Amino acid sequence: MFDGNRAAILEAMPQYSELVGHRVVVTYRAGDIVLPATGKLAADSGKTIFLEESFEQRGHVKTFRWEIPYGCIIELNECPEIPRPFASVPEQREASSELERQPATLELKNRPA
Repeated sequence: MFDGNRAAILEAMPQYSELVGHRVVVTYRAGDIVLPATGKLAADSGKTIFLEESFEQRGHVKTFRWEIPYGCIIELNECPEIPRPFASVPEQREASSELERQPATLELKNRPA
């Protein structure tokens, strides 16, 4: 089975499973670069965490997922949820299209005649 040294190493490894489903900010190493990442902690395999972030682009919901091995994690903290906008995207589009329909005049000062 495990020798004493390996068991001690496994016990010392952080476990992030209690944060699954919560929004987290992670600082991790990718080669020689240190990067920040923010997203929902989707899963924790015990060796790797999986982050997920959803966003809307051109009317379609897109989901970006990435995997970060434990050995690359420098820091991981829970962060507050992102506040949701009060108006939905279709309502915002309707309001902006109404503004586009109205003629507007731009006055330029100090313009030579």
